[in-house]
Amino acid sequence: MANLKDIQRQIKSVTNTQKTTRAMKLVSTAKLRRAEELAKRSRLYAAKMNQVIAEIAGRIKCNKIGGIDNRCFTEIENPKIVDVVFVTADKGLCGGFNIQTIKAVKKLLAEYKEKNVKVRLRGIGKKGVEFFKYNEVELFDSVINLSSKPDKERSDDFIKTSIEDFKDEKIDGLHIIYNGYKNMMTQELHVNTVLPVDTEQFDCSEEQKSILEIEAQDEEKMLDSLVSKYVEYGMYYALIDSVAAEHSARMQAMDAATNNANDMVKSLSVQYNKARQAAITTELIEIISGVESMK
Repeated sequence: MANLKDIQRQIKSVTNTQKTTRAMKLVSTAKLRRAEELAKRSRLYAAKMNQVIAEIAGRIKCNKIGGIDNRCFTEIENPKIVDVVFVTADKGLCGGFNIQTIKAVKKLLAEYKEKNVKVRLRGIGKKGVEFFKYNEVELFDSVINLSSKPDKERSDDFIKTSIEDFKDEKIDGLHIIYNGYKNMMTQELHVNTVLPVDTEQFDCSEEQKSILEIEAQDEEKMLDSLVSKYVEYGMYYALIDSVAAEHSARMQAMDAATNNANDMVKSLSVQYNKARQAAITTELIEIISGVESMK
């Protein structure tokens, strides 16, 4: 039977851990509310930007012979070099949040390796960066302390390299992989092909009406300008969506840890009571045996 003091020490240790995990859950819940609200507002902005780009690109595709003469909207059949940008958390204790993203990156890397396509892996977030460095996977570049605190200016600076290299024909594609927020209990993995933009979504059969008034000769110039903003905001939105999902995952992980600690305390308490009863029984037997031997 375990020593009573050892069991008491374990109970105290688990109880202290339980207090920590409960506090971390409350902190993540508070942060999640703020991140969720920001993600909702950002989602509306992203949807409007997508609508504007889709309308302008749709006009050009439907009205111009030969379609859109812009590399950002042209499907590249045999890519040679592509950029893969992934977003993970800077901190752990969030369940399988980071692992899901890392698995998706590894899967995409394997697919491109089979096709003999070179991948420039670009990482955001300490956990993912450390994983690939530890496994000796080459990173083109990386940044930390951005996924935990999304900043538009730093985000734009990071993704600008890929945008310029794509336009200069140094790369043939851009993917962004991240674990996004679906609801308080669920995260949703995103593997987005950002460049080239998929033109299949632009429907020529029904021209969309809007308040946009753009001269035909200015449409292509505006489209080229907008596509950079589109990719930049897509990167920033991925960071916002990811941090909301991170807080959601950590809240669930800490809630599960708190419940497990509670179960462990109950189990240890039962062990303590059994050990205490055994000790009392042993003492009683020794007393009775001593009395009997004196008779």
